[in-house]
Amino acid sequence: MILRALCVTTLALCARLPLKGAPLVQLDPVPFTAVTINDAFWAPRRATNRTVSIPTSFVMLEKAGNLRNFDRAAEGKREGYEGPVFMDSDAYKAVEAAAYALAENRDPELEKLLDSVIARIAAAQMPDGYLNTWYQVNAPDQRFANLRDNHEIYCAGHLFEAAVAHFQATGKRTLLDVATRFADHLDRRFGEGAGKRTGYCGHPEAELALVKLYKATGERRYFDLARHMVERRGSRIFATEHGMPPEAYDGSYWQDDMPIREHSEIKGHAVRAAYLMSGVTDIATDTRDPGLLSMLNRVWRNTVERRMYITGGIGPSAHNEGFTTDYDLPNLTAYQETCASIALAQWNHRMALLYGDSRYADVMERSLYNGVLAGVSLDGHRYFYVNPLESRGGHHRLEWYGCACCPPNVTRTLAALGGYAYAVSPEGLWINLYIQGQVRAQIDGQPLTMTVRTDYPWSGRVALTLKMPRTNPAGEYGLYLRIPGWTPSASIAVNGRPIPSLEMVRGYALVRRRWASGDRVELNLEMPVRQIEAHPAVQGNAGRLALQRGPIVYCIEQCDQSVSLKDIAIRSDATIGVSGKDPSLGNAIVLEADGLAASSDRWRGNELYRPIPSARSIRVRAIPYYAWDNRDAGPMEVWIPTSQRPAPAGGPEVTAAVSVSFKNSNSDPESIHDGIVPTASREQSALRCHWWPHEGTEEWVQYTWTKPITLRASRAFWFDDTGVGACRIPSRWEIQYRDGDRWLPVRVKGNYPVTLDRWCAVEFEPVTSDAFRLVVQMQDGWAAGVHEWQVTEAEDDE
Repeated sequence: MILRALCVTTLALCARLPLKGAPLVQLDPVPFTAVTINDAFWAPRRATNRTVSIPTSFVMLEKAGNLRNFDRAAEGKREGYEGPVFMDSDAYKAVEAAAYALAENRDPELEKLLDSVIARIAAAQMPDGYLNTWYQVNAPDQRFANLRDNHEIYCAGHLFEAAVAHFQATGKRTLLDVATRFADHLDRRFGEGAGKRTGYCGHPEAELALVKLYKATGERRYFDLARHMVERRGSRIFATEHGMPPEAYDGSYWQDDMPIREHSEIKGHAVRAAYLMSGVTDIATDTRDPGLLSMLNRVWRNTVERRMYITGGIGPSAHNEGFTTDYDLPNLTAYQETCASIALAQWNHRMALLYGDSRYADVMERSLYNGVLAGVSLDGHRYFYVNPLESRGGHHRLEWYGCACCPPNVTRTLAALGGYAYAVSPEGLWINLYIQGQVRAQIDGQPLTMTVRTDYPWSGRVALTLKMPRTNPAGEYGLYLRIPGWTPSASIAVNGRPIPSLEMVRGYALVRRRWASGDRVELNLEMPVRQIEAHPAVQGNAGRLALQRGPIVYCIEQCDQSVSLKDIAIRSDATIGVSGKDPSLGNAIVLEADGLAASSDRWRGNELYRPIPSARSIRVRAIPYYAWDNRDAGPMEVWIPTSQRPAPAGGPEVTAAVSVSFKNSNSDPESIHDGIVPTASREQSALRCHWWPHEGTEEWVQYTWTKPITLRASRAFWFDDTGVGACRIPSRWEIQYRDGDRWLPVRVKGNYPVTLDRWCAVEFEPVTSDAFRLVVQMQDGWAAGVHEWQVTEAEDDE
């Protein structure tokens, strides 16, 4: 079945659009401490998270200097700080992850490690409550002088979240006391009232964290401070802070370009935007402010209908780690930061609690099962920061990053998963995620334990068994079972008796009765393989489809195919089925489809396209998107052509291999012939070829063909990140060809231009060879890079 849906969301998700004045339900989440997970899907991943990822995170934090920074601050040192300004936040996220893990399994070794880390953090706190190691070591007299860029309040927010999690998981106040002292310090400086100033951070996060701290301590001042940060955002204090006239200041990157109630679209840095919306949702839940509620609904619709990937991720652009325009959702250059998928899940969890509406839980589920879970390898050792929906084979997870926000964010999310699954209201228990295990809850004072048995997400069959205490053996209330937007039909039986007609409440099937211990509810969600079509405005997905089964989005990976990935197509009427579970992918269900393989036509670079003359039938294997890049390295695609793929016209039917003199982990030489031409040299695509950190040296990139070709011209589009990085246009360049064991320069007609923001082209006397090089002499003290390199055959003009 092929679904034509708005952007990448399903028809059901968009069918019930948020209405102005929609009722507020305000559910209470069931805490992670009351949820047990023991299924075959999440439990193994969470066990790996607890035994591998979390302990390894602390090793990496020690190695990178995050934890040593606390020691330096505690010792009063004024030099030696390691890393960027936000290093503290990564340590706090790791602490939060470990705290959640302890709630599930009180591992004495992990608890001992956590206690020691918390002691180092506490020792660094200053007598007035202030705690930020970058400022304490580097600039103790400049606190809060750069709220926009230096992440002081952002780091504080992650401290508050970690402290609340640690207190809830262990009952210990060791970190909570540190957090409240710092929150009190912030409250003395910022907010409404005499002696205080307007203040909020360039990276939102503290807003939602202060609300958590308020709920854990009952101290209303923390909520009031969070509300101040939300209400004052858009007052453009950053312009004054940086000596800019307000009228010349564009604060959209920081969501600071207009008063909070006036926003109509998601904008700027993706993680910041979704964290801010999460905090605003927390404030609106408490205050029921109509202006905030209207804004949230406008921005939410813009996000899920026009700016969200099918994998539940957001933020297409590497340039700002965020948003551009509606329907700009490229696949190969998708940024889709792992932290952004996590932030989107957090925001939609809050919206689901506020409205009791399944469409928000649908987005949360989409993010958790796809964009978030892809962020960590199956073995728990490696992480994605950037999550493209297409790869030429050069994009891989890394063990850690210089900006290591994503690894501990993934670990804390997996460890806290139980807190996303259930909610309660006086009317009943709400089930948002179907995960095998157990939940304990209080419904209007009535205790309930519910056991869940299911093989979800591979099966849509879910069995819920209720148990009441002997002192209160029966209770009357509702069970609200989310009916996901991806299912075409659902059925429910109670104690073996089918319910003929489901009562639906905002996407939840309500089963209300007087319950007794042992009552059993069976839910069956139809789970076909769905072929999904993107909104026609998403230009890169025209003539393509994506595969989804249940909440799982699939992709095709080279190591599973019998032909090159770039030759594969799947017709919209193709037969697609389940082929079984793959042990090498954690027993994930894989799909098989009838596909087409293109003829053996090949090409050398970026030229015009022509139809492929022939094709043959093949079997195409698809795996869950979250599981890609866990086996042999190779290309990957989520959006698959529905007809025979086009091939560039002209030239020999062979493929040029790409090689370089040097590459590091974030350089992609294959990107120089991907056909993506930038509008400016400064564009920071996630895919670009460069030679950093080499500086001032001669470097090269090479095309090699399987048989000689004759070329007459070439052009290059240089990469230059002046102001943010170390790449500059080269001092000179030339084209060379291979002649036996020698490399000789071509005889050019004129000079080699070196210019920003445009093609730099040369013509030369025709020369025949099987290999050509773009040779670059980099400026002294600088690296260089190239977006695109194209060559032209002599026979093209004949």
